Amino acid sequence: MHSIRTASRELFYWVAILVTFALGTAAGDLLAEALGLGYVQSALLFGAAIAVITIAYYYFHLNEILAFWLAYILTRPFGASMGDLLSQSTEEGGLGFGTVGTSILFLCMIVSLVIYLTVSRKDRVHG
Repeated sequence: MHSIRTASRELFYWVAILVTFALGTAAGDLLAEALGLGYVQSALLFGAAIAVITIAYYYFHLNEILAFWLAYILTRPFGASMGDLLSQSTEEGGLGFGTVGTSILFLCMIVSLVIYLTVSRKDRVHG
């Protein structure tokens, strides 16, 4: 999303977030738990789908807006699967970090990325 300058764009953006969060979490749980795929396999499946979209964008010139939204939609079930993998007990197929440990890990990763982008300025559009 390059810019949100109108009420209709903002409404679309927030509806997309709500839908992707609700359906994405449900999709991740469906594959991992209800269908018995497991957290690792579920995360790998969603991660592979994001990789396919990335390849389609860079090598086959997939439309940038379509690529963004497809990848964006898949980040939620990927994140849910990864969160469950890290937080669930080993008996349930997770790594057993718990919710606090997983939250601390994700916080550290986010802070590290923000610091990296602030220092490196790799996210700046030069023009």
